[in-house]
Amino acid sequence: MNSNIDLMLLAVQAGEKARYLAPPNPWVGALVVNENGVVICEGHTQVPGEAHAEIDALRRAGDRAKGATLVVTLEPCCHVGRTGPCTEAIVKAGIAKVVVGTIDPDPRVNGQGIKLLRASGVDVEVGVEEQVVRAQLASYLWHRVTGRPYVVAKIASTLDGIVAMADGTSQWITGEAARRDAHVLRAQSQAIIIGAGTVRADNPRLTARLDDIVFEPLRVVLGRAADDAKVRPCLERSGDLGFILDELSHHDVIQVLVEGGPTTTSAFFEAGLVNHVVWYQAPAFGGSQGTVGALRGLSTPTISVLRRGRLVDLRRIGEDVRVDVEV
Repeated sequence: MNSNIDLMLLAVQAGEKARYLAPPNPWVGALVVNENGVVICEGHTQVPGEAHAEIDALRRAGDRAKGATLVVTLEPCCHVGRTGPCTEAIVKAGIAKVVVGTIDPDPRVNGQGIKLLRASGVDVEVGVEEQVVRAQLASYLWHRVTGRPYVVAKIASTLDGIVAMADGTSQWITGEAARRDAHVLRAQSQAIIIGAGTVRADNPRLTARLDDIVFEPLRVVLGRAADDAKVRPCLERSGDLGFILDELSHHDVIQVLVEGGPTTTSAFFEAGLVNHVVWYQAPAFGGSQGTVGALRGLSTPTISVLRRGRLVDLRRIGEDVRVDVEV
């Protein structure tokens, strides 16, 4: 018999299947479970305008949902948007209990879904494996609370923090496995930001290529991109970075990947706009003479203003290391 913890972790896995499909909706996973703790079926959020995870799971369960338990990573919605309220469908299906990972901070929900379920006689348990769920939905939760996209800064460097050599060359510091992992980061983001200097130096396409699937996030250049740059079509913006993020939010951007050079990345750090850093480090050494540091534009005059983060993941990818830090 599976525990609620085991079931929630399975629901998290189901939600991951919606990571690329769901935005700007959350990538939610749901399970319908019988009285013995056996999974009847699973579901996950579909593309915007189609079924939420709960509805997907209930449809698969059919009549087996009556008297069963629904395990869902995020609080069921209780409002009419592109689809009807999930709470209404849950009650109608005869679900006896709902196990929720975390509250949905969307002002249209924010505890009201749980309140409606309980008022309809459904037993509700909240907060199972909440830390895991909140980590998976971090960018969605941030966007709903602040109204701004979640900012991920991606850096690829030598072990001593060098991103380009004395002559400006940088391809490739990290290996193929790390570069493919970075394409996953792109695919998980709805917009990518780089500076015009990176466009001139590297002329990147900024697409996410995963096997035979190509994702095309919204591409944003700080400054002016050349007319023949591969990054086009793109938005060209300058000025206050916070205002740029506000604009991107209106484009249904939940997560932004800052993939620019040291000047652009440092500017986001200086403005206090970085939520998460993904730093790929190769077992190589560039030295400081005539080379470019990853955050050369970042000013830290004294130890008391040192920017500290929280290490959330550290793993080997091929011959390189990926370090994840919340800031």
